[in-house]
Amino acid sequence: MTFDRHLAEIAREYPQWTIWRSDAGRWWATRHHPISAEQRDAGCAMTIDADDPEDLREQLRDQERRAGEPERRAGPAPP
Repeated sequence: MTFDRHLAEIAREYPQWTIWRSDAGRWWATRHHPISAEQRDAGCAMTIDADDPEDLREQLRDQERRAGEPERRAGPAPP
């Protein structure tokens, strides 16, 4: 699968984040909205990075759990 397709799938799965891949090949996600002090204390971050798309998905799931958001199922979002 191409990295463009991975980007599109992750962006559909996590619409509250901006997803991109750097020129160095790192995968990144930044939240669209600020986090609260409570979320920050729970380990939430505004921006995360990963080596590959699956690691980024894992980190995004962890961020949602820490933020108290409902967990998503693994894999692409339904059409």
